[in-house]
Amino acid sequence: MRDEIPAPDASYAVNGEEGVRLLRRLDVREGETGVGGRTDTVIGVVVDCETTGIGNDDVIIELALRRFRADPAGVIVKIDRQYSWLEDPGCDLPEGIVQLTGITDADVAGQVIDDEAAVRLLRSADFVCAHNAAFDRARVERRLPAAANLAWTCSCNDIDWRARGLDGRSLGWLLAQVGFYHGAHRAADDVDAVIALLRHEQVSRGTALAEMLERARAASWRFWAVGAAFETKDRLRNRGYRWDGPSKTWWREVPDSERTEEEWWLARQIYSADANPKALGPRVERVTWLERYATRSGSWKQ
Repeated sequence: MRDEIPAPDASYAVNGEEGVRLLRRLDVREGETGVGGRTDTVIGVVVDCETTGIGNDDVIIELALRRFRADPAGVIVKIDRQYSWLEDPGCDLPEGIVQLTGITDADVAGQVIDDEAAVRLLRSADFVCAHNAAFDRARVERRLPAAANLAWTCSCNDIDWRARGLDGRSLGWLLAQVGFYHGAHRAADDVDAVIALLRHEQVSRGTALAEMLERARAASWRFWAVGAAFETKDRLRNRGYRWDGPSKTWWREVPDSERTEEEWWLARQIYSADANPKALGPRVERVTWLERYATRSGSWKQ
């Protein structure tokens, strides 16, 4: 017996029981969304790029952008058309990238990103968003230097997905948990997936976009554990510090609300006399969404 096809707004459907989750093909359409306000709006642009690999020397082979307009409550009220370009990297694509993206050497042969259009779109927005902003920002700014120094947000790190009842942070898995599937690992499809996630709303928490913007707009603090003794590396790593090769220093970024706690922890664990530090204290930098997710190499050196 065939089950009755559920209504389009149903999240689950199997004979009235939550035994199977229904996923629909994601379809983000251009135009007014029919919800939200029309005053004091902001413009965001979601960006995604496919590259020849994940190394620092790998280059973009596909770039996609899509702008949207949102009201002060973080409700997306209008979605712009989709923009996407392929680009010839000047070398054969690695087989793994071909398998992952479906992009072939023939697809990119002779193709080039429209620099002027891409920069104009990026600079027309109040903020840029990517699902892994640290990765995408570095590649976009290297390929399009005129688009540097913009405000960036990250739909992966600037939203507490677990508090929203979702687990994991990968784009495809998050999208599936809100009821959709998409053509993963193509830039344009991933851009639309991010827009769908930003529209995710809970009565008690508002939209994911509102949460992301609140967190991204707030200043944070980057602690550089200069002079930390080698023996304290495990303490730093367990605390969430990361190693920065160019400066040979452990660092961590914390929100403003956690700055005092971090200062006390460093004073007790890293800069106390028995920890044998080679400096009196950490270097502390204020970070806004203009600097956040930017390439850190060379950002500070001892």
